[in-house]
Amino acid sequence: MAKKKLNSGTILLAEPFMADPNFKRAAVILCEHHSEGSIGFILNKLVDMKINDLIASFPEFDAEVYYGGPVHTDTIHYIHNKGDLLEGSHQVAEGVYWGGDFEKLKFLVSSQLIEPKDIRFFVGYSGWSADQLKDEMEMGSWVLADLDANYVFNAERDSLWSEIMKNKGNTYSVIAQMPDYVNWN
Repeated sequence: MAKKKLNSGTILLAEPFMADPNFKRAAVILCEHHSEGSIGFILNKLVDMKINDLIASFPEFDAEVYYGGPVHTDTIHYIHNKGDLLEGSHQVAEGVYWGGDFEKLKFLVSSQLIEPKDIRFFVGYSGWSADQLKDEMEMGSWVLADLDANYVFNAERDSLWSEIMKNKGNTYSVIAQMPDYVNWN
């Protein structure tokens, strides 16, 4: 079986004993990966806010906000499934797009052409400098998984890490069942 390659459009699963609280049991969508560095967003860490709490000028919209990562937590990012409607979007994988024209996004939201189920907002992002992610991979900090748009838009956030790990099969399905803290076993 060929080893999965680190690319944009991949899911990074934190190894089960990762000590960094930012990434404990995190499922990270990798949106950009190249020689200068990598950018992604944590899919399963909800912030107790709605997008209207953060942007007063945003149309009334009942969309949750997620903690994208520890880098630039004063910024807001979004991934969505409406790349055909939102100019400037960057396709990450089939059915998953990153960013796009923000004014057009507000128009699409107010026109009800984008619903909360179509988009995820993030405060901050996860970022790695050149070769940093490659080094973390070599240390075993991350497990790579294929991205499925359902992980982004339809999965239960509380069980996302376990679900993706289980879907990898074999040993990973056993890892998925491990308790958060081994001393609970």
